[in-house]
Order: sequence, then structure tokens, then C-alpha cells
Amino acid sequence: MSTELVINSTQNGCRIALLKDKNLVEFHQDNGGERFSVGDIYWGTVKKVVPGLNAAFIDIGHEKDAFLHYLDLGPQFNTMQKFASLTQKGKLTSTRLGKFRKDPDINKHGKINQVLAKNHRILVQVAKEPISTKGPRLSCELSIAGRYIVLVPFGSGVNVSKRISRSEERNRLQRLITSIKPDNFGVIIRTVAEGKEVAELNNDMRNLLEKWDEGMKRLKGVKVRGKVVGEMSKTSSILRDVLNESFDSIVVDDKEILLDVKSYLGKYAPEKEKIARLYHNKAKVFEAYGVEKQIKSAFGKSVSIRGGGYLIIEHTEALHVIDVNSGNKSNREEDQEATALSVNMAAAKEIARQLRLRDMGGIIVIDFIDMRNPENKKTLLKTMKEAMVDDRSKFTVLPLSKFGLMQITRQRVRPEVNIATREVCPTCEGTGKIEPTILVGDQIENQVEHLLSKQNEKKLVLVVHPYLYSYFTQGTISQRFRWFLKYHRWVDIIQDSSLAITEFSFVNKNGEEIEIAA
Repeated sequence: MSTELVINSTQNGCRIALLKDKNLVEFHQDNGGERFSVGDIYWGTVKKVVPGLNAAFIDIGHEKDAFLHYLDLGPQFNTMQKFASLTQKGKLTSTRLGKFRKDPDINKHGKINQVLAKNHRILVQVAKEPISTKGPRLSCELSIAGRYIVLVPFGSGVNVSKRISRSEERNRLQRLITSIKPDNFGVIIRTVAEGKEVAELNNDMRNLLEKWDEGMKRLKGVKVRGKVVGEMSKTSSILRDVLNESFDSIVVDDKEILLDVKSYLGKYAPEKEKIARLYHNKAKVFEAYGVEKQIKSAFGKSVSIRGGGYLIIEHTEALHVIDVNSGNKSNREEDQEATALSVNMAAAKEIARQLRLRDMGGIIVIDFIDMRNPENKKTLLKTMKEAMVDDRSKFTVLPLSKFGLMQITRQRVRPEVNIATREVCPTCEGTGKIEPTILVGDQIENQVEHLLSKQNEKKLVLVVHPYLYSYFTQGTISQRFRWFLKYHRWVDIIQDSSLAITEFSFVNKNGEEIEIAA
């Protein structure tokens, strides 16, 4: 399986597409500026303590005060707060924690007003980005993520990712990290650390300690609401989280971003530095790699499923609802149960892709096509879980309920990715909306194949808007001529300016309009 990262520079930042076997599986937009990204550490001020919620609201510079619950303070809150306060005042000479005396853990059943008061200065980390009308969610259990490990200041334990299943490998990694980690720092070993040697792990550890040292030096002179430790750029953070041996191409259309990418690769994965290259062609990079078309087709309300069927995706404030429909596939199989299983299996894979693409979080309810066979229901559940294995967010998949609904919870730490896939209608001059014109060509292609190959129409006439007429007939080897080479039948194309740009119809040899399959 080939894995490619395509990065398109924009006026305000960049767009990042992760492709697996040319299929879009993740899409991110980095607009730059003060974003309050997950992982950023700030020196904030307590604005309000709310005993009823057992929480406090912290000012870190966002228009909405950030939320900090008592349970997110962490057991070593007093130690962390004392260290941060002394460092900020310049009373500590070392940024390391080895010789720093720890205070007892706070009471995990305690109250927020026992440890915080209004106008207190506090070191906090963004755990969830601002979403909708809510400000950021904060934590005082600090962590700094690296390529192979996550460094946890004021911790002590060494934990291994649950996705590393072999006990021998878990024990090996635990022994290695325990031998190299500094005192009063905990470590979480990430999945990508599996099979790595001590030199690579130690190099990652040193980089994270340097980042911690730089942040604590910055803390000495930082103003209230100032950023102490910043998460790396979106491009670098994606590389950190997804870069593996299967990566074979990183394409960038901007020299500065390419330098950042090569700098990261040179530091953390020098053997991969040669796969990053600058895109030179005239066509835009997202067009050349088919990303633009996939974005248009993947982010709409209705999403097609390979092999037939489609999804309807609806969003509400509380949850997301996905409805699975069989479409015209129900006409092609005799066994209703087999049809339902086939469509549901394909839908499960597409839904897993959609959750990653849109970064949908919270509660997702899926209305699959009803099935009676219990074994088929188990097969569907297994398929759904397997399709979500590559998802980096924490998730839980529940079995189908007696109503045929599947419930998924997926960790939401960032706002959902929403792309406007509808275009202003050129016919009504913006008073209405139409489906993306970029997809009409594909729809016509599919219908031509169906009518000539499966329905075996002897003569076919296509009626389209003049714009689409030019698209199918212009060029030395036009699209119509390619149809002739493929199907050995000529398709007559008639232009009709009364049609909207996305409308089209087919006529058979008897002059009768052919009903188009859904």
C-alpha cells in the first residue's frame, strides 16, 4: 500500500491531504495564526472558580475562557504549580525535575476551590481545541509528544501503547525507556516505537527534553496568557503521527513548507528525507493528484459507496447521524439479506474513512440496512472495527441494537472539518445551490458505461449543456472518441442551452428518453 502526503500552500496557511493508494483518507487545513492547538502550553489566569461544576474558567487569550475540571488537574498539581511559579519568578536555576522535591498528591475527590482561587496564575495545556461556541478544554497533566514517545513531566511511570500487543516487545520497550528516562518524568511509549532501537528512542527523548527546557526558559519572562510551549506546525505534527515505512512520497508546492518538512525529516527520519520533493507542474497540485475532486465528492451531505449504495450524513449539536441506503444495487441481487450485507460492509469502510476525513467526534449513530442473520451482524461489527484500526483518535464501537443501529463514540479534540461542496448556480445567479459541477462528468461516464455495457444500447444520444458538450468533444482525442475505442459504439452528443449546467439526458435509437439509474 502506497502512502502519499500532498501539501498545497494557500494564502493563509496550507491544505494537507493524506492519500493511501491514491484514495483520500485524511484532510487537514492549517490556517496559521493563534490557533490554540492541542498540546500548546500556556501561562493562564484563573478568571472564575465554579464549585457547582467543580471546575474553573481560565483566561489564556481566547475570546471564550477555557474550561478546566478538577479531575484534569492531575495528582501532582501542587508540585507542578510550585515548580512553574518558582520558574516564572526566576528562582530556579535548573529546568530539570530530578532534584525538585515533590509535594503529596492532591485528593482526587477534592474540590476546585481548595486548590484554586480567582486571579491565580497557572500552567495549563490545551486538551481540546475551541469547538462551536465553547472555549478550549484544558488539563494540568502536561505532556509533550514526540515521534516514538510522549514525555510526561512530574510523572514517574512508563506506559506502553495498547496497540503493541506482543508481551516480549512491551517488556523490551519498558526496560529500554526506564533505563534512559530522567527522574520525575513519566513516559508513554507510542505504537510506532515497536521494533525501534535504543538509539532512536534516546534521540527522541533528548529532543523532547530540549523542548521542555526551552519552554521553561521561556516561562521566566512570559506574560500572562503567553504561550510557553507550542505544538509544532500541522504538517510536522501529521508527519510525526502518521509517518511510517509505507510512506513513499511527500509532494509540496511551496519552497518554505518543503524546507520545514525536510528539516523535520532530517531530524527524526533522515532515511525518508529524499521522498520529499517540490511540485513544479502548471496544474495545481491538488488537481494533479485528484484530491480536489475527492474533496468535492467526499464532503457533501450525500456520499456514494463503491459498488452501489450511498450514505446520507447529517450533523447536529449533540451527535452525527449516518443513514445507509442501497440505491440501485437492490435491483441487481435476488437475495435481500446478501444485498444488505454487501452494502453494509462497503458502507462500514466508507464510514470509517469519513470519520477520519471530517474528523467527526462525539456520538455517531449509524442506521445500517436491516439484516436478520445474527452472523451477518457480527461480521458487520468486525468489519467496522477493522476499518477503524488506522484511526488515531480513541473510539468505541458498539454492536448493532435491536433497531439495527450502530453507535460509535470517537474522541473529539478539534473542530470538525467542514468543506462547502455546493456551488453557486450560474442559472439562478446565486439564489440557489447545485451539486458540484466537477462531479457531473463522472456521473455521465458511469451512465455511458452502464447503458452501453450492461443495457447493451445499440445507439445512444447524450443531451447536455453547451459547456459539457465542449468538455466531451474538444481535443485531438476527445472523451467521446475514447468511448468509441472502449465500447466500439459512437455516442452522439447534442448541446441544449435550455438545460442547466448539471442537467443531462440520454435518448435511445427510438428517440425515447432513457430513465437514468439512481
